Amino acid sequence: MNKDTLVRIDGAVIGFLRTIYMPLGRLAIFTVFFWFGILKVFGFSPANPLVSALLEKTLPFITFGQFIVLFGVYEMVIGIAFLVPKAERLAIPLLIPHMVATILPLILLPSVTWQTFFVPTLEGQYIIKNIVIIALALSLATQLNPIQKD
Repeated sequence: MNKDTLVRIDGAVIGFLRTIYMPLGRLAIFTVFFWFGILKVFGFSPANPLVSALLEKTLPFITFGQFIVLFGVYEMVIGIAFLVPKAERLAIPLLIPHMVATILPLILLPSVTWQTFFVPTLEGQYIIKNIVIIALALSLATQLNPIQKD
């Protein structure tokens, strides 16, 4: 394969990826948030014990049953907002407190999230992977046009 052919193929692949990354990124975040949220709403989330333990430490005056449904709906709303073009302006502010809340177990529940120093448990890994969600959300937001002054 000569260099000209490689350059054409490379350009075609990159061009194609540039056309699909926004819809694919939106679909990916929607899928994660909506799926995990609906699992919480119907009581099937494997994260429920972790959420319950965190709730006891942070908001003990709210019952788990009330909180988990609201938290699940909140996640579903975030997912839907990312799916709708231009709704990142809503999704990003909703995502910030969600990410803060989901990172808290790393600090408040170390026995659940860490095996030893810098060695996360499966739950800890589940939380740490949110770095990828944050990066994807920010990359989608960079494609927004700034609000114009009248």
